[in-house]
Amino acid sequence: MIENLSPQESWELMQQNPVAVMVDVRTQMEHAYVGHPIGAVHIPWKEAPSWETNPNFVAQVTRLVPEKDRPILLLCRSGQRSLAAAQALEQVGYTRLINIVDGFEGALDGNKHRNTLSGWRFCGLPWEQG
Repeated sequence: MIENLSPQESWELMQQNPVAVMVDVRTQMEHAYVGHPIGAVHIPWKEAPSWETNPNFVAQVTRLVPEKDRPILLLCRSGQRSLAAAQALEQVGYTRLINIVDGFEGALDGNKHRNTLSGWRFCGLPWEQG
């Protein structure tokens, strides 16, 4: 079963469970230029320009986290790609999957801007660029 946690709940889980791993499933450009949580490992679910699912995603995560019961937190821009990535990992037997709802940038506000309502950055959690 995939657990959905807020950015704050995800941060608390990582503080309480140091073996937990966060995987940023966004594109390389998003990860580097928009920013990412400190310590997040970048493994894209989809990548520009084709936007096709990364055929090596599951294998790359398996190399990073061979233990199927180790907590893996998945993060994207707003929580949709990360959910799809979590579902792919669930299909190969991972049992402790956490989708970070609202992702790194959160939902769009009335002006179609992100980072104003929700998300990792909006919550003031540790992040960096580059």
